[in-house]
Amino acid sequence: MKLLLASIACSLTLAAQQRPDIIGQIVGTQKATIAIPDLRGAGRASEQMNILNATLWRDIEDAAIFKMAPKSMYALRIPQQPQDFRKPLQYDPNNRNAAPWLQDWSDPPVNADFLAFGYAAEQEGKLVLFGWLFNVRQPDITSAQVIGKLYTATLDEAGARKVAHEFATDILRQFGVESLAGSKVYFVSNRSGTKEIWSMDYDGAGQKQVTSYKSITTMPSISPDGTRLAFTSWTPNGPQILVHSLETMRRIPFYNPRAGTNQNASYTPDGKMMAFSSSASGFSQIYLANADGSNLRRVTQTRAVEVEPKVNPKTGGEVVFVSGRGGSPQVYKMNIEGADVQRLTTGEGQATNPSWNPQGTHIAFAWTRGYDPGNFNIFVMDVATGNYVQLTSGAGRNENPSWAPDGKHIVFASDRGGRMQIWSMLADGSQLRQLTSSGINEKPVWSK
Repeated sequence: MKLLLASIACSLTLAAQQRPDIIGQIVGTQKATIAIPDLRGAGRASEQMNILNATLWRDIEDAAIFKMAPKSMYALRIPQQPQDFRKPLQYDPNNRNAAPWLQDWSDPPVNADFLAFGYAAEQEGKLVLFGWLFNVRQPDITSAQVIGKLYTATLDEAGARKVAHEFATDILRQFGVESLAGSKVYFVSNRSGTKEIWSMDYDGAGQKQVTSYKSITTMPSISPDGTRLAFTSWTPNGPQILVHSLETMRRIPFYNPRAGTNQNASYTPDGKMMAFSSSASGFSQIYLANADGSNLRRVTQTRAVEVEPKVNPKTGGEVVFVSGRGGSPQVYKMNIEGADVQRLTTGEGQATNPSWNPQGTHIAFAWTRGYDPGNFNIFVMDVATGNYVQLTSGAGRNENPSWAPDGKHIVFASDRGGRMQIWSMLADGSQLRQLTSSGINEKPVWSK
């Protein structure tokens, strides 16, 4: 069984490595098929099953390593626990009176490789989920079981999400994949009356306000360890960089150079330094400083606006940024000391909002060229080769992409529905989901 799982995980990795196009490199192509019938709940647990089932399905689907077997193809005989399976003397898929069996799921029309099933109940006022994952290609129950586990939580919507996330996380770990559950998206929203930083779960649940400066507070950035939030807020001295502890929610000292504008903070991978843009020299230029603002030094030396520095999260030695040194804003790359400057985009249109993927190999960015010229759309580029693909088109203004911790998903802002909202998608442009709907929401950042 372990060899089979390792083989599938290996084949997924090799497929991603060998596919020549950059989308194949990021998302992968070869996928096992999984069936996830709706779990049933007993007693008061039944009230939470809609949210539990929806969360479980979404967590697995969003991981993008499985082909999801359509529910319309599922077998009529759905097990709730392993004891429900009975191996027939002679398998007959048309015998509706027979007990469930593995071939109900591995044979057409389901054609699944894996089956996730179980049930929920109320025990001592708590929600209890019994979850199993079976490899239905195996010949018997003993060899088929991959996971058999009990999960507990509060008997409410939050508890239903919790046990579903935990079950999904255990499933994904069998294939060497970490779930997005637990990751956070920080973003800017005006729903409280002024622009403030908000946070939410990766799937849009649990939206809450983080800052309360009653000013323009924007451009969030999270330290690599997820403990600090840096952002730009309009103060009596103009736009300045402020830092908060996400553990205590208190402000952490940060020295801003004397300038009309300090903005666009970006941490180095070790969290000890920060790159940002400042107009201390007149034009906005890229600066580097310690995480508290000390040991400040100027990195770029042009008479053009240079903003949005993003430090390579893998190497820490490269920075992508936006510069108008060639005329219109374009995305450039340099080493962290300002040398070896290279323009990454072609010079056409306007290119802004670069964001490194966690592996430090690709960037997502917004560009006004392509199949919807004049509107900003999301592109992904392989930095080493310069090859790029367009992910959005014909759907309004799309900007400020940010990569998920898994390196396969992107969160971004779009006004395709009339007002700017936060959306997520797989890094091939599929699995598009709207995450916010209240107020105007923009500039998302995905954090572990």
